[in-house]
Amino acid sequence: MDFSTTLTEAPTSDERLAEILASPGFGTHFTDHMLTIEWTPAEGWHAARIEPYAPLSVDPASAVLHYAQEIFEGMKAYRHADDSVWLFRPEENAKRMERSSRRLALPVLPADDFVAAVDAFVEVEQRWVPGTEGEKSLYLRPFMFASEVFLGVRPAQHATFMVIASPAGAYFKGGIKPVSLWLSDDYTRAGRGGMGAAKTGGNYASSLVAQQEASEHGCDQVVFLDAQEGRYVEELGGMNMYFVHDDGTIVTPETGTILEGITRASVIELAGKLGHQVEERKFSIDEWREGVASGRITEVFACGTAAVITPVGELKSTHGDVPAPASTDLTMRIREALVDVQYGRADDTFGWMHRVV
Repeated sequence: MDFSTTLTEAPTSDERLAEILASPGFGTHFTDHMLTIEWTPAEGWHAARIEPYAPLSVDPASAVLHYAQEIFEGMKAYRHADDSVWLFRPEENAKRMERSSRRLALPVLPADDFVAAVDAFVEVEQRWVPGTEGEKSLYLRPFMFASEVFLGVRPAQHATFMVIASPAGAYFKGGIKPVSLWLSDDYTRAGRGGMGAAKTGGNYASSLVAQQEASEHGCDQVVFLDAQEGRYVEELGGMNMYFVHDDGTIVTPETGTILEGITRASVIELAGKLGHQVEERKFSIDEWREGVASGRITEVFACGTAAVITPVGELKSTHGDVPAPASTDLTMRIREALVDVQYGRADDTFGWMHRVV
């Protein structure tokens, strides 16, 4: 796929960029450009372009505004000590976007074109990738939405794929701390046959009221149970979960109604290399409570693109609280091993890293 490139005539100054990269936060500052590719049944994917970042002109009757036909990805670009810039497993993001596209009846952008688009965009915006100090990175947001102007419940005949980016600082300010969780009784994230495995904005919108409830109870995140029986742990509002047992085995909830995280899959491989068997199966809230009480469960942690890996602390609920497990040793070992690969401090024996420049 060929991309036309129109560079901005007013790039962010070196001085201002240095200020931003010194303390980027998350999702606050955006780079100078954006990438766009359009799709129609007649022309397929076309009009691929990189151009100055600017507001979109969206018709009020655009399908996405009425029927929520939209998907997205989250990924990062990392700068290594030799000043090269790398992506972490972009092919897996491309494959997941393919799956999400099919579930939302959107056109599929081939994986090779997805990776080529992100590569081209990062190459243009490479000055925005922070240096190696701290856990800073350039957060990339590829997304696709139904841009046809019509009112009617059917798959849109015009779609737009875009990539924007925002420099991101370390998720944990002042050091990594266990996150506290609130168990939701009233809300579920997804059900059988639903969109739980798709990365679509509606899944996150449905989690917000439960997240509000968690905040009201002094918790950092909400944990959801399955919709069918209300017994089995699924995931947090935006992170996958793991339970470490005293015999070294690790259990993570099986997929189907939860998001198949790229970090999740990487943790499974890393844990196996460290000698820990990982089981993907149903895991009940009672097993969590009883496991912590008996000492059978020694650690609980969560993972996602933004936080990478974080220990899980206390679980609060209307049925009583579950204290935090005493240890975070394996959690931090896996976290360090993963981050070291991403930032080029350890050999990439898995072939996960993809060089851009």
